[in-house]
Amino acid sequence: MRGITRRRAGVVAAIGAATLVLTACAGNDAGGEEPELVLSDEPVTLSFTWWGNDTRHAITEELIAAFEEEHPNITIEPQYTDWAGYWDKLSTSVAAGDIPDLIQMDEKQLSTYAANGVLMDLGELGGSLPTDDFPEAVLGTGALDGTQYGIPVGINSYTIIANEDLLTQYGVELPDDETWTWDDFIATAEEVAAASGGAVVGTQSWGFEDGGLNNWLRQHGESLFSADEAEVAASEDALASWWQLLLDATEAGATPDPAATIERESGGLAESFTATNQSAFGPWWSNQVQALRDASGQDLVALRVPATDDAEDGWAYYKPSMFWSASAKTEHAAEVAAFLDFLANSEEAADLLLAERGVPANEKIREYITPKLDEVNQTVVAFLDDLAPEVGDAPPATPPGGGAIEAIIDQHTQKVLFGELTPEQAATSFIEELQRALDDAAI
Repeated sequence: MRGITRRRAGVVAAIGAATLVLTACAGNDAGGEEPELVLSDEPVTLSFTWWGNDTRHAITEELIAAFEEEHPNITIEPQYTDWAGYWDKLSTSVAAGDIPDLIQMDEKQLSTYAANGVLMDLGELGGSLPTDDFPEAVLGTGALDGTQYGIPVGINSYTIIANEDLLTQYGVELPDDETWTWDDFIATAEEVAAASGGAVVGTQSWGFEDGGLNNWLRQHGESLFSADEAEVAASEDALASWWQLLLDATEAGATPDPAATIERESGGLAESFTATNQSAFGPWWSNQVQALRDASGQDLVALRVPATDDAEDGWAYYKPSMFWSASAKTEHAAEVAAFLDFLANSEEAADLLLAERGVPANEKIREYITPKLDEVNQTVVAFLDDLAPEVGDAPPATPPGGGAIEAIIDQHTQKVLFGELTPEQAATSFIEELQRALDDAAI
């Protein structure tokens, strides 16, 4: 066991409403030398909340059992749900002053919870939670203003998933993803749709979450948010061109008709065009390859995102799949540190997790686990490794209130597809609504 020091995290004021409201930055300055954390000999119970599907729930309960076997006086109380209900449940718990000791956290929510004093400064755990095996740039995605609020669990990159079986069936070559452009991508999708006689679509639509938009903006030398202030940084021109590309592709028959797109979007991964082998391409995150292949039963591969002709260097980026975070109000900092260390740094946990929460962000653990991964996940690791020379700095962190972006993007994409807004009108409205969400969080 690693050496553990003990201290108690400072208690923050409980949030008095279910909807989180920005109060103040939560950075903690311990000042001087950290006292030693010592594991208690008495029974300790830690609550642990996460989102996921049945597979993730089963694996996480195995992780808990393995940790409890090593620490018989520590009980981990599981609290889990699916993504759709997770944030409402967590914000309600926080408002009631019942913050879980251990929290699976998403990048879009990290700053909101940190700014409200909900999350512990994990840097104060010192040597109890070593982070030496995490690349600085990746570890930094869980830090705000120099304070470490989250330990990245896995790394992802946005991809275009290609169904090689469908491409072979309709006589369409797999594109060269090191050179292809958006025009090439759309032309290939049109080719598949035509060759199949409409039996399958060329590609799923995009525009329903921020991954694709971040890539598009970065190719144009822009970012979604300002690095220094809680402001939307994307220009109307770049946003309008993104929606115009989707509209042009839809009108050309490269993507499904809008009604079919919206129906499938509401059905989740298992009902998507990609998972049901009804599209040759689709935009997804790299850690979804396994689930998509399991659902489709066909040969799906991850490709680089197409680029504009004059794309900026370093536009590709790694996104943490999620973070491990902890409550600033926990009364059991030593035990929290021990469990986080187990999750982030132990080979025993890695043997159970494999790549279920993404390719491990811990480089030593990734090297250890890669030979144990199945063929599909080994190809994902290879894809991310091949992409590394093209990866730039991560986008600016999502500011408090920015978690509303997925709903705002989805709403505007639907309106563009159904002709209720032009791409230019959508760009103007999008910036106004997203900025309002950021401003409201700062009240």
